[in-house]
Amino acid sequence: MKLQARAKVHGVSEPCLLKLRTGAPQAANPEAVLWSGMTLPPDTVPGTIVAPMIRSIRRGPQAVVYDVPDLHYLSDGDVIAVRPDGFVRVLYRRSSPHNSIFVTDQCNSYCVMCSQPPKAIDDRRRVGEILQLIDLMDPSTAELGMTGGEPTLFGEDFLRIIRRVNDHLPATSLHVLTNGRLFFYRSFARAVADIAHPDLMLGIPLYSSLDWEHDFIVQARGAYDETLAGMRNLDLNGVRIEIRFVLHGLTYRHLPRLAAFVARNLPFVAQVAIMGLEPIGFAQANASVLAVDDGLAHDALSLAVETLALAGIPVALYNQQLCHLDRALWPFAVRAISDWKNDYAPECDACAVKDRCGGFFSWTPAQERFPRPFAADSYCGAASFRE
Repeated sequence: MKLQARAKVHGVSEPCLLKLRTGAPQAANPEAVLWSGMTLPPDTVPGTIVAPMIRSIRRGPQAVVYDVPDLHYLSDGDVIAVRPDGFVRVLYRRSSPHNSIFVTDQCNSYCVMCSQPPKAIDDRRRVGEILQLIDLMDPSTAELGMTGGEPTLFGEDFLRIIRRVNDHLPATSLHVLTNGRLFFYRSFARAVADIAHPDLMLGIPLYSSLDWEHDFIVQARGAYDETLAGMRNLDLNGVRIEIRFVLHGLTYRHLPRLAAFVARNLPFVAQVAIMGLEPIGFAQANASVLAVDDGLAHDALSLAVETLALAGIPVALYNQQLCHLDRALWPFAVRAISDWKNDYAPECDACAVKDRCGGFFSWTPAQERFPRPFAADSYCGAASFRE
């Protein structure tokens, strides 16, 4: 699923956001019409998608965005960004459970497997668009993510974004991906807690119980100490934490020891998420050192899950295929890959548990997928799955 496209535009004089609503154009109402794959006047096309522009950005006659067949999936309530040169970005899909806010390309870590390599750029201009985007989201949105780069680098603007979500989307669960290092400052952890978002969780990576091992993975000296101090400060202020761990050739040996460390020293965490590698960005560039034998990784994974489960700490396995997991681990598997980058091998079509499986990232090479589909007559069921 493409999230951006080149279109033809008319009546768009500066970058703007559009919120879509279905229905035929009406002379009295819409300022903008999005219409796909045709070159006919919009009033001849039934069921076109109508989008009123943000009035604070631009007033004026109706704008038309057309010839965008790659975005045929857009529907009522979705939000796009449009530039005068016809570049269109999809920012929000009301029907999707995988919406997220991309805050910044900047980061103070340089993880060896980062799927979104950081850039040394000043992109604070994103904040204005993000705040407008939140205002255009449907208040009934169930879940929303926040990611980067490292969102906390925006400091007060990071807090402004959370406040806006809290004010406009009070029933929306907010999950923030952060390395947690800046919560080393107690005042910053307290500032997040003071917003009093009713359903906020911070996903923070921890790759080892030893400082030098974690610091090497994230390529930042002192990151381990800052991360642990940050998690402690967040916990003292009542902010929920999820520990994240990416399984690959440089980390799998640490996993059982880390699980014991978390169970003993960090029992307050809300969840531990153990994730399969996303093969893009630095993970693709460093593929030779990140590769791991499935059997060795599975042994470490099984021991870690058992340790955490016995300690009463919830565990979730993300980005994993059921045919690559022991059935004892299936209850911990979650379909977590965002729908726009989720894919399956052709062999998966015949699998009896495809609808419960996490599948693959769409950019996972075919030669690295190794699907082993379950035939319907050989599948006898499994323990309950997590959704």
